[in-house]
Amino acid sequence: MAEDIFEKEKINLTPEIGFGLVGIDYFADSENQLYLVEHFEKYQDALNAKKERKNPDEYFILYKGAGGEFCCR
Repeated sequence: MAEDIFEKEKINLTPEIGFGLVGIDYFADSENQLYLVEHFEKYQDALNAKKERKNPDEYFILYKGAGGEFCCR
């Protein structure tokens, strides 16, 4: 169940264009654990911003693939 909610949050936070750096708030309720940190036009910029974070494993990059599918890295 929690995974389904997490997936819905990912879909809601995925930008139509570009890349969204998203963080996880472990203290928030289960339906609002993800939050948008920043939007980037280039994947490399989003990746660099993720690497610069204190705990990069607590962040991920959301974007839409070429076929419109939701992608997460």
